[in-house]
Amino acid sequence: MRIAVWDHRFPMDARAVITIGMSAERILVVPPERTVGHILPGMPMVFATPMMILEMELACGDAIAACREPGWVTVGTEVDIRHLAASPVGATVRTIARVAAVERRVIRFEVAAFDGERRIGEGRHARGLVNLEAFNKRLGAM
Repeated sequence: MRIAVWDHRFPMDARAVITIGMSAERILVVPPERTVGHILPGMPMVFATPMMILEMELACGDAIAACREPGWVTVGTEVDIRHLAASPVGATVRTIARVAAVERRVIRFEVAAFDGERRIGEGRHARGLVNLEAFNKRLGAM
């Protein structure tokens, strides 16, 4: 892994520190509060699609966390996900993310989720590099 020291007068360039193939994995035992039935009463108590996508996004962030310069974060910019199968409360879901492409300020990932050996989700996700101080200033959130 290459770690660069950034001159903060210039924007961070992901191509200098993030490489194709970097990856991360997350494990979650599905709790009741992550089910569609918890969010929408009357629906089945199965792992909710937005919660699966959240785990995928978090895995993407984990895959590149060590490469970010202090003061920089990544934010989700694109989601193209298929939820293939239901998983009940108590299921152990494994989510994986792998860097598929790197642009100056955008990192593209391939993602998948499994319940045991069964693939329950797959797709693509992109994250953009953001300087947190500049972002908060622009939104007036300082």
